[in-house]
Amino acid sequence: MTLDVLLVAGARPNFVKLAPLYRALHAQHRLKSTIVHTGQHYDDAMSGSFFRELGIPEPEVNLEVGPGSHAVQSGTVMQRFEPVLMKLAPRWVVVFGDVNSTLACALVAVKLGIKVAHVEAGLRSNDWTMPEEINRVVTDRIAQRLYTPSRDASANLQREGIPPERIVFVGNIMVDTLRTQLPSLDQSSILRDAGVERGKYVLVTLHRPSNVDDGVRLERIWEVLERAAERETILFPTHPRTQARLKALAPRQTGRGVRVVDPLPYRSFLGLMANARVVVTDSGGIQEETTALGVPCLTLRRNTERPITIEEGTNQLVEPEPASFDRALHVVNGRRHRVPELWDGLTGPRIADDLVRLAET
Repeated sequence: MTLDVLLVAGARPNFVKLAPLYRALHAQHRLKSTIVHTGQHYDDAMSGSFFRELGIPEPEVNLEVGPGSHAVQSGTVMQRFEPVLMKLAPRWVVVFGDVNSTLACALVAVKLGIKVAHVEAGLRSNDWTMPEEINRVVTDRIAQRLYTPSRDASANLQREGIPPERIVFVGNIMVDTLRTQLPSLDQSSILRDAGVERGKYVLVTLHRPSNVDDGVRLERIWEVLERAAERETILFPTHPRTQARLKALAPRQTGRGVRVVDPLPYRSFLGLMANARVVVTDSGGIQEETTALGVPCLTLRRNTERPITIEEGTNQLVEPEPASFDRALHVVNGRRHRVPELWDGLTGPRIADDLVRLAET
């Protein structure tokens, strides 16, 4: 008996999470899975090669929503997703992470009486100024199956009153993709093309509004990076949001030591992340990936929804202010850590097995 599962992604990191589950479901031959891309984030790197590298087909449906305010984007996703759901009528809708599309598609599904599963459930920053926190909490409240990446995420859900039978600890699905991709990378070529040496550069990526929309804060961060560039290579692939903000700092941000480059393909970025002396970020996923890789990470935020990356991994929260940031860049080095429980590359198959059991009952 063929049973349908609709896998929904809205941004490139969602596809990195979706890919292991799609492959695991495909290997089962017991559930038909269909991929929907909301188009919340458009990325030129999402060509056919990107999907082939991840081992998944291009999405069968693309809602082509594009950018917009939170309300406009979420509303457009809901309007365009509803007829797709009504036509395909899946048993389950599976959403990933915490972007606007995650919440919007979950809302549409549950109102049509279709069951929702949330992969990466239970993460909490307890910072309600973050739009992602709202998306996470509401999605978890309405989902029927909650797949958590860590024990603390499961505990968060239980404290919020979610019935334990809806919560399944499965591990971190991003690590599945990392472990699949890393062995096939030509890391020497990636380093050579980037003009950097293993362990002798800092890799930077910033995109959160709290860091890049505040001109004063961004300028302070930039000042620290400029000083650090006098000692070592600073490689800064820029998110489009960050790129626009950095241009406002011109002419100060031109002709200096920080190497600002265009966004990189997933595999190239992974190779650079694996070989950096330290990674500077405000991204949730990169906190996890550096922990899995054992690479020191400085997270320029006051809180994180992934505390396990600090408790067991290589992550360190750093105030995005010059003194603390500069000091952290100077002193950070490798330290003992352990890869968290079930971050073993088998999360996708665990979720697929559970979905098969649910679909057949």
